[in-house]
Amino acid sequence: SIASADMDLNQLEAFLTAQTKKQGGITPDQAAVIAKFWKNHRIKIHESLINQSRWDNVLKNMNWRVDLKSQSRHIDQINTPVAIVEMELGKNGQ
Repeated sequence: SIASADMDLNQLEAFLTAQTKKQGGITPDQAAVIAKFWKNHRIKIHESLINQSRWDNVLKNMNWRVDLKSQSRHIDQINTPVAIVEMELGKNGQ
């Protein structure tokens, strides 16, 4: 729950306090250990969860532009916007 919510210190404190008051919950000593561990390893845990949830390909670069037609055989096609998007995909970690 802590990792999936990426809790900040205030949220963590509230969550652990609730867990200590819950029937069959954790002890205050266990809450202190969990809080210390989360404070020291939060970034690593968050990055690990993100890496586990990614697909193989990741977006490396993206370019886009909007073009307008200035000439056409049919008048209703003039000034019609066309979006052109170029996306470069790559393997995760490469």
